[in-house]
Amino acid sequence: MKVTIVGPEAEVRLDWLALTDALEAGHRLARAEIGDTFLYRRDDTALSRSAWIDGMGLLVKTATIFPGNAARGAPTINGGVSLYSDADGGLEAILDFHLVTKWKTAGDSLLAARKLARPDSGTILIVGAGTVARSLREAYGAAFPQARFVVWNRTRASAERLAAEFEGMEVATDLGAAVGAADIVTCATMSTDPVLRGEWLKPGTHVDLIGAYRPDMREADDDVLRRGRLFVDARHTTVGHIGEVQIPLEAGTIRKDDILADFYDLPDGRFARRSADEITVFKNGGGAHLDLMCARHILKVVAGA
Repeated sequence: MKVTIVGPEAEVRLDWLALTDALEAGHRLARAEIGDTFLYRRDDTALSRSAWIDGMGLLVKTATIFPGNAARGAPTINGGVSLYSDADGGLEAILDFHLVTKWKTAGDSLLAARKLARPDSGTILIVGAGTVARSLREAYGAAFPQARFVVWNRTRASAERLAAEFEGMEVATDLGAAVGAADIVTCATMSTDPVLRGEWLKPGTHVDLIGAYRPDMREADDDVLRRGRLFVDARHTTVGHIGEVQIPLEAGTIRKDDILADFYDLPDGRFARRSADEITVFKNGGGAHLDLMCARHILKVVAGA
């Protein structure tokens, strides 16, 4: 079997809205079998994720997350992605890790926003100014082209650098005020303690939580979860794994029944906004099944496979 190599140059052929359509279609197939392995060394993490979707194939993705790399001018996240045939298990493609991660992560959040955010959302606040924040600006811009974009970061200089890359993007100095003025708040930080307070949210806001990926990490406080209707991309990869959900579950702040839907509930309409003034909260937990759907879509666009 010929193995296709997909590099970062494939990005120019990709489209954010088409990707979210592919992710939604993937959730109409058989439910994925998923396996995750986490290894930790102080602040460093090695995460190996695998998924098998009957009719789509298999994927193994390994990510290494070394936060200290930023101080050395090196990427904090690295890894590799392998895609295997559903028919015979043969290796079909090796895809650029950063390409798949970028499009999967932001596409995950964008699919949720297309279902949960108000279509007329006019102001989008990005909390954080790293690599993921840049991807979010691109992705959200595709679905909300008329929106005003604002970025806040603890280090203002980083926010200013990000804003300079996009015409009209503004920098916020007061996080609380910026949250209160936003229709969509998307958080992509490395924080272990909540940076987003529920008291700041106005009715109708959609909250997108991305950054927390470890059991000890949270971006939103309890009031965010109490005030909002809570959704996740996958119960299997968030409950019991990510502090954003697990910490308030263990504290009794929320119950498992408070997680109203995940992407596998899209076909029956449960993953949806009910009214213009409700607050919706989405936890982007990732998951190898989403990497698989994303990688399969990329391979189809690039090679027609």
